Amino acid sequence: MSSAGGVLAIDYGDKKCGFASTDALRIAREPLGVLRHEGQHEVLLEHLERLLGERNVATLLVGLPLHMDGRPGARAAVVAAFVTRLRARFPALDVQEWDERLTSKEAEARLRALGCKGREIRAERDSWSALVLLDDWLRSH
Repeated sequence: MSSAGGVLAIDYGDKKCGFASTDALRIAREPLGVLRHEGQHEVLLEHLERLLGERNVATLLVGLPLHMDGRPGARAAVVAAFVTRLRARFPALDVQEWDERLTSKEAEARLRALGCKGREIRAERDSWSALVLLDDWLRSH
């Protein structure tokens, strides 16, 4: 397991990103909403700095798009470039990539189980996908 501290998970997209976090003990987990950055990376990084300033985070966890057979998806190179930017901007943090296969489907199922429908699901899906990513990573560690 990486150094002590919380984890901030990111479901990275070209136009919007979903976020979720866990506390320093890695017990409590919460979705942190979605940021529409429209490809403006500085807006995204500034939002991330605000989130980090509000929490004790040791690890940034970024969803890696893989095909069902485990090969990197077409977007994997874009995510790798984003991870490189994160490592340069936040050198004190452990930045890890994690398989995000089926996180959106699981996020939608969880939201439906909570009674959400249509537009509500679309609005929250990315942040809940980050939560699913985080849950999966925590279970594996």
